[in-house]
Amino acid sequence: MGVPVSRQFATPAVNIKETEKNYDIQIAAPGMTKDDFKLSINENNELVISLEKNDKKEEKNDKDEKHGTWLRREFSYASYSQSFVIPEDVEIEKIGAKMEHGVLNIDLPKKEVVNKTPATRQIAIQ
Repeated sequence: MGVPVSRQFATPAVNIKETEKNYDIQIAAPGMTKDDFKLSINENNELVISLEKNDKKEEKNDKDEKHGTWLRREFSYASYSQSFVIPEDVEIEKIGAKMEHGVLNIDLPKKEVVNKTPATRQIAIQ
């Protein structure tokens, strides 16, 4: 039990699913809030997901007798950043995100494909 407390970097688990209408990215981030995340699209048309947990408040309490002393502390994300290339069929203006039950869900809706019937015409023979 005399293991020193250390801040470790952990990478959240990521799921990506494609359906007929969208791509869905899910990032497991228990204990995080929507304010801990930053989502952006860079100049290379990549979705950049950044996470930074501000543990300043918790650090003050690390050795506070009232709150106890950590003997082992494993679930701490110092910072995390990952980029995903956005497929060409994504409607960029409609990308949305929602934090629910410790999972960040990012919805990338696909552009509507209009199935055109090929135009038919007669070709005159000369």
